[in-house]
Amino acid sequence: MTHEAVTQDILYSFRRCPYAMRARLAIVASGKQVEIREIVLKDKPACMLAASAKATVPVLITAQGHVIDESLDIMLWALSANDPQGWYQGLSAEQLNKAKRLIAENDSSFKYYLDRYKYADRYPEQDAAFYRKQACLFLAELETQLQQHSGLIGQQISYADMAIAPFIRQFAMVDSQWFFQQNPFPAVKDWLESIIYSPQFETMMVKLPQWQPGDSPRLFPSDF
Repeated sequence: MTHEAVTQDILYSFRRCPYAMRARLAIVASGKQVEIREIVLKDKPACMLAASAKATVPVLITAQGHVIDESLDIMLWALSANDPQGWYQGLSAEQLNKAKRLIAENDSSFKYYLDRYKYADRYPEQDAAFYRKQACLFLAELETQLQQHSGLIGQQISYADMAIAPFIRQFAMVDSQWFFQQNPFPAVKDWLESIIYSPQFETMMVKLPQWQPGDSPRLFPSDF
């Protein structure tokens, strides 16, 4: 529970954080509306730190005062309440297991090499090409899936696609020319483009000023 008195679900977020992005995507898809508080990582608000000892985004404080500070849990919170596109509630047990496995691999080994590829100068043990090659092992697995169907776990896009896409986008942005013109995973490229150019993704990526205590509530998604 949080000590802050709330009457509206509140989401602390950072626009470019892939964990926050996946949470916002699920909120957009669910049709729910939250108060969004855009933070600056070097200037985290005290009320967010008081709510979650993790001190990382996303952090959701529900209208009932409960704190959810894991991105996947926020996705499931939103989609369990309303899931008109069947991203989560429409999945079979087999698909759910497959989704969990892919997301776990994304959040562990792929994220490990993604960070080193993106910040190769901080990890001089190997060069960027090595880290990219290791990260591409996961992309090869995704390519195999996407050669068979439109989504990662079936013909329909699911929460697995939206949980993973922000990280693949981050990978692509390290060397966008290589990714979009030379990478050996055409199905992954097409899949990513179909997501990042979608109306839902554009809504999720709205630019907001840094939230300050005392600001009027900004509702998300909405017309800003």
